[in-house]
Amino acid sequence: MIPDDPTTSSGPTTPSGPAAASHPAHPSGPGSDLHSGSGSDSRHGLDDVRRLRAMAAGVRGARLVEGVVPAPLADVWAVMGDLEGEFGRFQPDMRRVRVLRTDGDRVEALAVSRYGLRAHFHGVLRPGWCWLQSRFLIIGMAAVPAPDGTLVALTGGVRLPGRAALVPFGARGELHRALRRLDDRVRERGPVRR
Repeated sequence: MIPDDPTTSSGPTTPSGPAAASHPAHPSGPGSDLHSGSGSDSRHGLDDVRRLRAMAAGVRGARLVEGVVPAPLADVWAVMGDLEGEFGRFQPDMRRVRVLRTDGDRVEALAVSRYGLRAHFHGVLRPGWCWLQSRFLIIGMAAVPAPDGTLVALTGGVRLPGRAALVPFGARGELHRALRRLDDRVRERGPVRR
């Protein structure tokens, strides 16, 4: 569910995405760019999946689902990172997403759920990493190469405004459905043309 009306949303409570520019005292809020986008943070030894695990561990009620999709990272990320096209096809709750603005890896988007509810997201999107948050919703996705394909991690859910907490009801089942649908969608699309 996306219980967020962009006409009344005051944006994220912790600066990230485009909102971070107006909060220079907080340059590294949730989802901010800690590294160059290579899939790992050499300063801390974290790849993007480990980083998502750490972020989810810091959010009370967050659920994290991981699985290997038997395809190269480029093929998997072609689905995961396509917010306006493929994202709504594998995320069970999304009807559509429209990107409103990008600035480097920062993104602002408007999402509409299958129930007609709206969310105005701010966050970071780059190959292998996505962290989006609205006033009432968080979506986190990460992907890294694995021996049998691509290791994917998903988290997200309904936020409690002003707190690092999610409402956990139903989140794990929905995340498992998203992972299965992602695997199906990657198989349907086939390899990315290089």
